[in-house]
Amino acid sequence: MIVLIDQQALKFLEELTNSFGPSGFEKEPSRIVKQYMNKYADSMYTDKLGSLMFSKKGSAESPVILLPGHVDEVGFIISSINKNGFLTFNPLGGWFDQVLLGQRVWIRTEDGIIPGVIASKPPHLLPADERSKVVVKQKMFIDIGAANEEEAKDMGVRVGNPIVPDSCFSTMTKRVFKDGKKKGTDMLAIGKAFDDRIGAFIACEVIRTLSEKGIKHPNTVVGAATTMEEVGLRGARTAAYAAKPDVCLTLEVDIAGDVPGIEPSEAPTKMGGGVAITTYDSSMIPNQGLLEFVISTAEKSKVPYQLSGMAGGGTDAGAVHMVRAGCPSLVLGVPTRHIHSHVGILSLSDAEAAVKLIVEVVKKMDKKTVDGFTAL
Repeated sequence: MIVLIDQQALKFLEELTNSFGPSGFEKEPSRIVKQYMNKYADSMYTDKLGSLMFSKKGSAESPVILLPGHVDEVGFIISSINKNGFLTFNPLGGWFDQVLLGQRVWIRTEDGIIPGVIASKPPHLLPADERSKVVVKQKMFIDIGAANEEEAKDMGVRVGNPIVPDSCFSTMTKRVFKDGKKKGTDMLAIGKAFDDRIGAFIACEVIRTLSEKGIKHPNTVVGAATTMEEVGLRGARTAAYAAKPDVCLTLEVDIAGDVPGIEPSEAPTKMGGGVAITTYDSSMIPNQGLLEFVISTAEKSKVPYQLSGMAGGGTDAGAVHMVRAGCPSLVLGVPTRHIHSHVGILSLSDAEAAVKLIVEVVKKMDKKTVDGFTAL
């Protein structure tokens, strides 16, 4: 059952994921985080790429534990307006062409937000040999209902306007069965931008928990709502430079492998199976001492966890672990179905497990422990 993720947290998560913030345009979600954390953080500051840091000091200023979760979402940016009023676009982050056609989007203009739909030439008018082929982004356009270029511009549209999926947050509760037996209930979240506002949400809830429960910890915890991860881990570099972390626990989604067509060797974690602890990805091999410490803490605290690994992909940890003289780093994730699409699905019990595990880790992570991660 959901315990830590109460109605206040759910309301925050809904507002955060519904907010408009593709890479390079993250002010709205960052302000939502700032407003929420104002009550719980001891201090807040930003870097010059817009990443927001919020800290909670324990009994010692060091070690500094950085908890980054990026608040940018995959989106698009307008590249042209043709004479008939249709818009072409470039991606902000990675998109699979097949998830785009027929989807609603929101376009932010100087006059406000207007709706649109991603479309292409109707299949009825395509030659037979083209109907079975994937329509690529370059052959798609966004229809905002304009009849010509002048009408589109009158709506406030211009080259450079950002675009996000039109998708609203919702939840559903289901009964959980294992080996044919009922094992309680779970709450699922459905919506956009879980990659990676669920990570920023977890960082916030960790600091909220430390603050509200008065939990003692021998370190300083710095949450970070980082920017522009989807276009090259950009905000993570500047955020880590500003925060000067001794340890980094990057908070992310993990690709849930419990959907048709995925082998366990490709994506081993399952939605509802616990927090994902990433053993490697293409951007970083974690510090092994830190990895073993977190696994041991999960087992001693009886927090459900899953081991994960990806041959491709990367996270903010890929940038943070190489900042300054280096930083022992690890990625903790929430298994999520259908990332980089208009609608993802995740289990809030996995998010809760992540919060619980990080709180337990923070309680034990003193200077001696951290120094041991890099001792020879």
